[in-house]
Amino acid sequence: QVQLVESGGGLVQAGGSLRLSCVPSGRTFSNAAMGWFRQAPGKEREFVAAISWSGGLRYYAESVKGRFTISRENAKNTVYLQMNGLKPEDTAVYYCAAREQPYHPPSDRQHDFGSWGQGTQVTVSS
Repeated sequence: QVQLVESGGGLVQAGGSLRLSCVPSGRTFSNAAMGWFRQAPGKEREFVAAISWSGGLRYYAESVKGRFTISRENAKNTVYLQMNGLKPEDTAVYYCAAREQPYHPPSDRQHDFGSWGQGTQVTVSS
């Protein structure tokens, strides 16, 4: 399994922006689809966005379409989640995840991802 480390979370006012980053430790994930999920207090963890290993395919949850952008720089071994127009309902712990099988397509299903980070807290105040 790849160990993933998220960063970039914090406290922001509604309407503000944050950029989350995800970096693996141990090995590269340049041939793996990646995803972002989030879990709000008292709720189940849910899909946010996913990107193919090449960056050519990107999927988003309906709730974040048009506001969030997932991207990756394989040369830097980093995946990003740019979050604009943040809303209080975006408050959650955000997790980065990697598919274990190389070159498999991105997915919105948690069980398709074998490696997870510890999460980074995003808090949006109204």
